[in-house]
Amino acid sequence: MAAESDNGAVDVSGFQKAIRWYPPAFDIRVEVVPIPQIIDPDDAIVKVKLAGLCGSDLHIYRGHEDVDSDLTCGHELIGEVIALGPSFRSDATGRPELYSTLRVGDKVVSPFTVSCGECHFCRIGFTCRCIHSCLFGIPTLPGGQAQYVRIPKAGGTLFNLSALQSSPDSGNARWAMSSLSDSSLILLADILPTGVFAAMQALQHPKIAPILTGKPYPYGGFDGDRALTIAVIGLGPVGVCATVSLLDILAGVESSQGLVYQVIAIDPLESRRQKMEAVYKAIDASGKGSGRFAVASIEDGKLLASEWTQGAGCNAILEVVGNNSALTLAYDLVRPFGIISSVGVHQAPPLPFTGRDVYNKNVSFDFGRCPVRVMFPIALEILLKRQDVFGGIGEEASLIDRITTFDEAVTVYEEFDKGKCGKILFDPWR
Repeated sequence: MAAESDNGAVDVSGFQKAIRWYPPAFDIRVEVVPIPQIIDPDDAIVKVKLAGLCGSDLHIYRGHEDVDSDLTCGHELIGEVIALGPSFRSDATGRPELYSTLRVGDKVVSPFTVSCGECHFCRIGFTCRCIHSCLFGIPTLPGGQAQYVRIPKAGGTLFNLSALQSSPDSGNARWAMSSLSDSSLILLADILPTGVFAAMQALQHPKIAPILTGKPYPYGGFDGDRALTIAVIGLGPVGVCATVSLLDILAGVESSQGLVYQVIAIDPLESRRQKMEAVYKAIDASGKGSGRFAVASIEDGKLLASEWTQGAGCNAILEVVGNNSALTLAYDLVRPFGIISSVGVHQAPPLPFTGRDVYNKNVSFDFGRCPVRVMFPIALEILLKRQDVFGGIGEEASLIDRITTFDEAVTVYEEFDKGKCGKILFDPWR
């Protein structure tokens, strides 16, 4: 194990426990592997306090990612900085702020991808497409389901929670931050920012602007229908985050602009529908407004989308599954001149519609990975407001089912793959 040195940094030699995957599929093992080392001057080593099991982990688990080498799993983590490369110094200038401010001992959360904070894509906010982007939990970058993890480009990647908690400018947020558990804060690593991104990607689209602004496409007077109908397809952990984020944003627009909206949350699994219903019930009026809301099976969702819109279809679809069945349903539900916002991790099969299909509906698609690093502030605001959902563990309306040990990894992966459990966190030290 790692040992602390006289100056407070940690000697990161030795060995650690990690959850490992072996090809071709479904082979999870808990093994002892070397503790990662500083390789590049921009690296940090983080002692992992909690690691998450995400739906995206299942793509590799099932053998769908064309990965042919063993790897350390996971891309969601919260922990403590125990070692920093030589780029981190108080007089560092002309680089992201963390290179001069991050310290050993700081609590951090890491996005699921590396971002330098300096390239064109990072500077304009598209951090998931950084020129140095790399996903944690692949053969070339060991993931966070371990006791220690190396963070490349750490000054542009990490989010320093200790700095936010101690900032004199953070006011009430500082007090609120101090009350948040690690099991809540780890949601910032992926699924809550991704849920926010799914909602914002739809609501900021030009085709939604006529409903939000009251001005028809592309401009002019407006005397039409300002009711906004949105469906969320997939109510796993990310789908719940997307729905909660969507409702929070819509409630704000309703309050400021009088928006009329209705949301249909769809999933084929009854257990997930029940969870979403409990979550909705737990949210107070300020976080969901007075818009119409329903949780539905696939067939019931189709009926509601038709009934609520007099056959027009939904203005927008948030697709949070990542397979062709979900995309086909999204296409069926969306209206002409609608938008499909897809954050599910899709695989090799071609998309289930033709260019003619898309042309005939004037449908717009936004696909892709969430730029988590730039979404942190918005996601944190929702996390602070929605502790009724994101703060508890194992309660009826809690997003997180339980915290477990690495020893349960094989069983937990099997259960999660079969939809028998919700969001699971690993404690590497139990």
